[in-house]
Amino acid sequence: MAVIEIRSLKKSYRVYQKQEGLAASLKSLFHRQYRDVHAVRGIDLDVHKGEFVAFLGPNGAGKTTTLKLLSGVITPTSGTAHVLGFVPWERENQYRRRFALVMGQKNQLWWDLPAQESFQLHQKIYCIEPGAFQRTKDELVDLLGVGALLGRPVRELSLGERMKMELIAALLHSPEVLFLDEPTIGLDVVAQHNIQKFLKHYQQLRGITILLTSHYMKDVAALCKRVVIIAGGRIVHDGSLAAVIDRFSDYKVLTLQFADEQMPADLARFGEVLEVAAPRARIQVDRTEISRVLSAILSNYAIHDVSVEDPPLEEVIASVFAMSASPAQPGDAQAEHAADVAASAAK
Repeated sequence: MAVIEIRSLKKSYRVYQKQEGLAASLKSLFHRQYRDVHAVRGIDLDVHKGEFVAFLGPNGAGKTTTLKLLSGVITPTSGTAHVLGFVPWERENQYRRRFALVMGQKNQLWWDLPAQESFQLHQKIYCIEPGAFQRTKDELVDLLGVGALLGRPVRELSLGERMKMELIAALLHSPEVLFLDEPTIGLDVVAQHNIQKFLKHYQQLRGITILLTSHYMKDVAALCKRVVIIAGGRIVHDGSLAAVIDRFSDYKVLTLQFADEQMPADLARFGEVLEVAAPRARIQVDRTEISRVLSAILSNYAIHDVSVEDPPLEEVIASVFAMSASPAQPGDAQAEHAADVAASAAK
């Protein structure tokens, strides 16, 4: 049985169309113009226990809106969803105690207080037994190596240190489902790696179900075997990361190291020349032609080294986003803003 079940889930917002100029502003006081913005357009998705799933899409695609729907922060326009058997927007306390939502651009910790004070507040909110709270907190603090930082006000912590504290706060009640919305946004390479390492270890240790949104493909490659791509409010791919490359890239990159600097002058006949630094060259070759091109080169030239690689994952994902963009909805990002407004009103 799936832990997360989504069927025909939709979320639309009525957005005010502000006109330019004083006259238009005065007119809008009496006759306002609105348009409907569709953030989520009828998605179907199943996520099973213990899966670590990447939920990818361009800005305004509906990723954050979907996570807010699954967290019960906002309600859908139509469709159904069940998480752990609960309907999220019914906001049952039993459900709230079994999931957590971490948003890289939102804080749940008190800014002027040490993190350990916020942890105590979470213990009271989730009614965590003192012994279990202490054991869980100590385990998480040890895994993330932040013991020396617990007494410092959150405002004095670096962005990476704050995110570690946010993760601890989210996991204190041992949730079965974790929603992560860009947890490494703005972090440096070292901090990203540390967060990735922790999430991978913790997920394997506890077997929890995680749905992750991120614009950093290194997060996805390091953590997720399954990738769901949403664009224009619809799911356009659901499968492995390797399948994304196989399905949406039509070329490979051929890197050649020629012997004795005997590089042919007509490399362009083999494919698109990306780089030439004699005796080395990089060529973009159609996937269907790679065998023929390799055979022709190896038969006619002395080669010291050769490698065949898929295009960078970032390029493939970007091309998927571009192909799936909906020109009829250029302002879908407004829907994410509307979701934030609705979420704030719901609190």
